Parts: sequence; C-alpha cells; structure tokens
Amino acid sequence: MTNDRRVLVHPDKPALAAAVAARFMTKLLDILDEQAVAHIVLTGGSMGGAVLEAVASSPARTSIDWTRVHFWWGDERWVPAGDAERNDAQSFEALLDALELPEGNAHPFPASDSGLELDVAAEVYAAELAAHGVDGQPYPIFDITFLGVGPDGHIASLFPHRSGIQVTDRTVIAVRNSPKPPPERLSLTRPVLNSSQRVWFVLAGADKASALGLALAGASRDEVPVAGIKGRRRTVFFVDRDAAAEVPEQLIAPEY
Repeated sequence: MTNDRRVLVHPDKPALAAAVAARFMTKLLDILDEQAVAHIVLTGGSMGGAVLEAVASSPARTSIDWTRVHFWWGDERWVPAGDAERNDAQSFEALLDALELPEGNAHPFPASDSGLELDVAAEVYAAELAAHGVDGQPYPIFDITFLGVGPDGHIASLFPHRSGIQVTDRTVIAVRNSPKPPPERLSLTRPVLNSSQRVWFVLAGADKASALGLALAGASRDEVPVAGIKGRRRTVFFVDRDAAAEVPEQLIAPEY
C-alpha cells in the first residue's frame, strides 16, 4: 500500500472537523473488523478537540466497540492532572468521558503532581508503551496517529532547531525550555510516530500554510519537524482552505 503524502482540503474548520471525524469512525470500524484491538494516538489543540467533539456528537459512534480501542497521546504539557491545558484533559472532555472506557484503555502521560521528576515520568511512559509492545518493538502498533502542526512546523513537542526531533534511541523524551509554553513537556519521539500505520495531520488556519508548504516541498526535519513524520501505510494532511494556500496543486487529492 502506498504511503505517499496526500492533502485533503476542506472549506472551513467545521467542515474539516466533521469530515475527519467521519473518516475516523469509518476507518476504525474497518480496523476492528480485521483485528482484536486498535491503538490510537490523540493530539491536543483546537482542531484535535474539534474532531473528538464531532465524533462525540455523531450517532455513528455507537456502532463502534470502544472497549477494544486504546488511546495514547503524542505529547503532554507538564502540568497537574486535570489541568485544562493538558491534552488528555481536553480529550476526555471532548469525547473519552462519554465512551465509558474500561480501566486501562486510556494511557495518559504522568502529570506534574504525580510525584515523579520529569525524566522519570518519561521513563514511566516508555515502560507503559513497552508493556503493549508487539513484534519485539517497545511500543504498540499505532493504527492511527493524529497530529497537529504548529505555525513553526513542530509536531507533538518536537520543535525546530531542537534536539528532540533527532532522538532515535528513546521512545519518550523530557522536553525543557520549550519555545512554546509551558516550558516542560513530555513527547513521543520520531521513530515511534513514524512506526504508525497511518498518520493523520489535522490543521487549519493561514498561520499553518507556510509550514505545510515547506514540509511538502522537502524541507529538512530539523528546520520543519513535520517534514520528518510519515505513516507506514498512509500519511494524510486534512486541512482547511486557508492552511492549503501554499500546497503544490499536484499534492491535493480530490478524494481519499
């Protein structure tokens, strides 16, 4: 199966969120028809939350056996558990609380009030990944990984001109002095993200156009981290019209 990058353009943010939510539920049904469980990586941000809210409001979500779905996160802010700034808190509010997931199906990063130091928290999450690893890998097979993209081209908490995007000997890193607040974070590394079967980028707004255009034009991953992320089977950029302003015409797909 091809793993070429494709760009799907939607007229605005509401249409984008609704379309991604519908594709997610359809694909998840297909995945669960073929295998016992699915592993999904969630992202934060306004679009990450909007997609989950669209799933929550859709009658189609009742057709999915959510007890067979495990949720992970690509990165997390090092703030207390339940803080509104945490990606997991946003995900639970938008969708996960409504799913009544079995204990152990959601895998949030440790929080700053967990009693752990930041580096130890990274090791704890790495161990959680490894506990679900298959085929000798220290992480599960991620069926769909959602990622947002910052105006600077960062993904998860892997930022331009920082060492995080270059790390290959760990699955989770502690991030300090982040150029985007808060300064301390936890993040999956590039090899883990690139192990995903499908990477779905969801981004909207004119401020994302430059980073997207550069990534698709072959920019260095150190300069534009999103350029270094690609799913094994499929990589799709779901974008609104504003974010697509600098995308080469030949990369815009008429349909998925």
